[in-house]
Amino acid sequence: EVQLVESGGGLVQAGGSLRLSCAASGFTFDTYAIGWFRQAPGKEREGVSCISSSDGSTYYVDSVKGRFTISSDNAKNTVYLQMNSLKPEDTAVYYCAPTRICGTYYFTRYTFGSWGQGTQVTVSS
Repeated sequence: EVQLVESGGGLVQAGGSLRLSCAASGFTFDTYAIGWFRQAPGKEREGVSCISSSDGSTYYVDSVKGRFTISSDNAKNTVYLQMNSLKPEDTAVYYCAPTRICGTYYFTRYTFGSWGQGTQVTVSS
């Protein structure tokens, strides 16, 4: 069974940092990419970033470029999202999911498995 568990969220002030973790199991980790997504209240879930576990290539949406860094520890089947210079508009529940592609925003269309509980990130102004 594909399972991903997100952790590391919290409440920070604008300009602060958080590191999210995504622990994966139930599939061949280094075969697929892992994507990070977020959903703010009243909005649809959107893609944030992804990383290919096989070659380490990454993708970021424009709104987080230069502030967020995605990384992967294949030995631990874990993907991280380091979030710096956080803004109030980054407030959302953050989710991770395996995806079959990475490199363009289309990674959001190729996820599989069930969504986890997510981790809440709240950025105060």
